Amino acid sequence: MGYTVPAGISNRHVHISKEDFEALFGEGVELTNFKDLSQPGQFAANEKVDVVGPRGTLAAVRILGPFRPETQVELCETDCFIAGFPVDIRESGKLDGTPGCKLVGPKGEIEIPQGVMVALRHVHLSTAQAEEAGVKDGDLVGIKFGGPKAVTFENVLIRAGEKHFRDMHLDIDEANAGHIANGQEGVIVK
Repeated sequence: MGYTVPAGISNRHVHISKEDFEALFGEGVELTNFKDLSQPGQFAANEKVDVVGPRGTLAAVRILGPFRPETQVELCETDCFIAGFPVDIRESGKLDGTPGCKLVGPKGEIEIPQGVMVALRHVHLSTAQAEEAGVKDGDLVGIKFGGPKAVTFENVLIRAGEKHFRDMHLDIDEANAGHIANGQEGVIVK
């Protein structure tokens, strides 16, 4: 049958630097854990911000922790249309040339000059899991999901490393297009 990976469906969210977080929530305030995520050490925080775009505001967008070196906003294409952002699809963390936005928190607001994107769909695998699947970090593969709206996603980035664990990250639009449920297994096809 091939190597399978479970779908982890990702809603809009913000990865944030400590400096930007304190500007929005107050000096000395810490992120608090709402729930752990599939990747070790990562969590959805209780804290949320409003993301202000050229055409509208996305209210109460959840922050994911831990802190990152730079703030970035990950949206789905529908969010981009609602708020008026151009659709810029790229690997998470690759911020150069992306649009910026205003973030509003309970204690302040900031303008980030870049960082708004639609994250390229990707699969996290540990080094051992990648070897077992016959792939390596940076590979692009297809992932096939069955069901009433069966779909194969192409150009899925493999992110392999010791701090990763088997999970495919899809945004809400992608999951809805394939009628895919959280945890549903897809098969890697090369």
